[in-house]
Amino acid sequence: MLEAIVGSISAERVLLFLAARDEGYGAEIAKLFSTDLSPIQKQLERMERDGLLISRKVGRTRLYGFNPRNPFIPELKAILEKALSYCPDELRESLLLERRRPRKKSKPL
Repeated sequence: MLEAIVGSISAERVLLFLAARDEGYGAEIAKLFSTDLSPIQKQLERMERDGLLISRKVGRTRLYGFNPRNPFIPELKAILEKALSYCPDELRESLLLERRRPRKKSKPL
């Protein structure tokens, strides 16, 4: 959908993921979209180098998020929110479902 604007499907996936969840890491993005990790990492590194994203280390994991100092972020987020509204329902639900910890054994499904 946004591939023509951002240049590649990997860049589109990274931006949609971060718009939905605010931050994430490469393996998490690649797993959600069932794609290779390498192109996702390259896009994350390129976007960080160009000032669109920032990263921070949490343990051994590098988390990426939008750079709040970039003046184009509000407009970009508005475009991404609109793109998310046109995504297929299954993709939108998986993007918006943020589950960080495993379920407790005794907790019912």
